[in-house]
Amino acid sequence: MPRVADLAELVRAPAALSVPGDVVAGAAAARALGPRTPALAAASVLLYWAGMAANDWADRRLDAVERPERPIPSGRVDPGLALGIATGLTAAGVGLAVAAGGRRAAAVAVPLAATVWAYDLAAKNTAAGPAAMAACRGLDVLLGATGGRMRTALPAAVTVAAHTWTVTALSRREVSGADTTLPLGTLAGTALVAASAAYRPAGGRSRVAAVAAALPVLLAGWYAARYGTAQARVVAEPTAGRVRAAVGAGITGLPALQGALTARAGAGLLGLAVAAAAPLGRRLARKVSPT
Repeated sequence: MPRVADLAELVRAPAALSVPGDVVAGAAAARALGPRTPALAAASVLLYWAGMAANDWADRRLDAVERPERPIPSGRVDPGLALGIATGLTAAGVGLAVAAGGRRAAAVAVPLAATVWAYDLAAKNTAAGPAAMAACRGLDVLLGATGGRMRTALPAAVTVAAHTWTVTALSRREVSGADTTLPLGTLAGTALVAASAAYRPAGGRSRVAAVAAALPVLLAGWYAARYGTAQARVVAEPTAGRVRAAVGAGITGLPALQGALTARAGAGLLGLAVAAAAPLGRRLARKVSPT
């Protein structure tokens, strides 16, 4: 039997800290924050873990050459067990989403699960890979919005999807390294993502309104500084190690972006709570790689 630490590595357990903020940002934008939000966030975590296990199962032969230290090629986790974990977590994630949000949640959770598996089994190593992963994250944001006006959550979904596209595009060069064109493009995309998250229409001239307007800017700036700096290092020296570090920064820095989007929707304190997962994720990433 594998150790708990081996299973945690299989599903990239600490990286799941970047997931609940999708649902929270979507719910805040749709004015749907409520008792169902934690359950939908938990469902999204289960689907994320399912995707990570399915990813390693699908890549087991390639990892035996490129990353033999991973749980499956190293012999610490049996391939059949990994597939069973991925399948079970998918069923649990969809089931929990349906139990919490009914048909509206099912209408998003089922396509989300299907897109996760499509990415792992077919799209990942094709030109469609970054777009497929971006769609997963965009749908994850919309899962949180299923209890309210989903249309109002579309900008947040697009913003998170755009960030995910940059991370996924970089991740395809984690082993081989990249030329400077790729990190320059993703860095420009990160700047646009941060600007989008920071913008909040003026809500008045009071001190409270000023603080409410400043908080998304500060959180988006934090996100841009952390992730942008890592990408700038790739531009300076586009080695595989620096690409992996930038991908890790993109994953662990996502809660700051989600917090900015949540604060932009008017839930400032909740946005700060979401963003607080970023430094925690960085600490845990030193123990279990998020990539």
